[in-house]
Amino acid sequence: MTSPLPGQAPDGQAARPLGVAMIGYAFMGKAHSAAWRTVGSHFDVPRIARRVVVGRDAARTAEAAERYGWEGSATDWREAIHRDDVDIVDICTPGYLHADIAIEALKAGKHVLVEKPLSNTIAEGTEMVAAAVDARRHGIQSMVGFNYRRVPALAHARDLIAAGRLGAIRQLRVAYLQDWLTDADAPMTWRLRKETAGSGALGDIASHALDQVQFLTGEAVTEVSGRLRTFVEERPGPDGREPVTVDDAAWITAELSGGAIATVEVSRVATGVKNGLRIEVFGDHGALRFDLENLNELWFMEATGPATEQGFRRILVSEPEHPYLAAWWPQGHIIGWEHTFTHQLRDFLTSIRTGDAPRPSFEDGLQIQRVLAAVEESAAAKSAVVQIGSADHAQP
Repeated sequence: MTSPLPGQAPDGQAARPLGVAMIGYAFMGKAHSAAWRTVGSHFDVPRIARRVVVGRDAARTAEAAERYGWEGSATDWREAIHRDDVDIVDICTPGYLHADIAIEALKAGKHVLVEKPLSNTIAEGTEMVAAAVDARRHGIQSMVGFNYRRVPALAHARDLIAAGRLGAIRQLRVAYLQDWLTDADAPMTWRLRKETAGSGALGDIASHALDQVQFLTGEAVTEVSGRLRTFVEERPGPDGREPVTVDDAAWITAELSGGAIATVEVSRVATGVKNGLRIEVFGDHGALRFDLENLNELWFMEATGPATEQGFRRILVSEPEHPYLAAWWPQGHIIGWEHTFTHQLRDFLTSIRTGDAPRPSFEDGLQIQRVLAAVEESAAAKSAVVQIGSADHAQP
């Protein structure tokens, strides 16, 4: 008889809850904690137990654990990973820590969810994929947290595109704009240092935008040209002003495997825009528009009928037939950004139960990392078009 997988029980015995260790407790840790708390209340998923949250500062980590409803806290992520009552490792740390934690967790037989982007470098991402592929052979699941795939309106948009409602996709325009770094005296953080963040707006929010380009169309980015710009080159740190070593903004032109062209603009210094992910998709028979700041709405046009009657119509994505929404409220009772993380856990936990590999996989995350690296290469050359290398069979 084979040994049970994490969270399973021997034949005839009730499975114990899947124990979760969350590494990191700040912005993403708070969002993930809320999702771990609510997922079982709204979806039919395996039972979970929030065992331990891990952070560097013992006092702050303990405070976060109590506030967010975790059983305990710790400062040693290795010790937390190897606990017998931990089956899932949820990684919410800066990117430079992703590879070490994920690889050790997978080798220890733990299911792994890691926040996007997968890693800071292609080399790290390649090692993570190798560990994930090996773990998958033993029933251990892994997934990258591109949570915007779980916005119901965007999941519905993908369904419309896949059904051919837009016809052949010709072009996409994506802008992900924020303004939290507009002030030149905004303080230094780990997100502004290349050694911890890998890149700036490029890895932070262009990764989301590029993932949406591929997710919505079902096509892979095959080549890019790009520009990067750091508008504020120094920011105040604990010991005086420090150099900013990542980009504030990026501009990308990408060609897709099906021939469509996507333009992507991202910025963390776009004055007046708080969290605006705006997507437009144009086909030869229709078009779509979406804005994250109105995430329950999808604007859809089909180029049918007389020209005098054509135009975009608003779809309020709140019907139980729309993706994920049967689990929530009556029609018209809108949901929010935080629900995307609950949907993400629903899909991840369902994959653990069924044994089906969840998406986006580590291979998908590595493919995005290759695109980001190609943008950096193009930007450094100032004129080059860079082709994307093998993504280890990743699929959008």
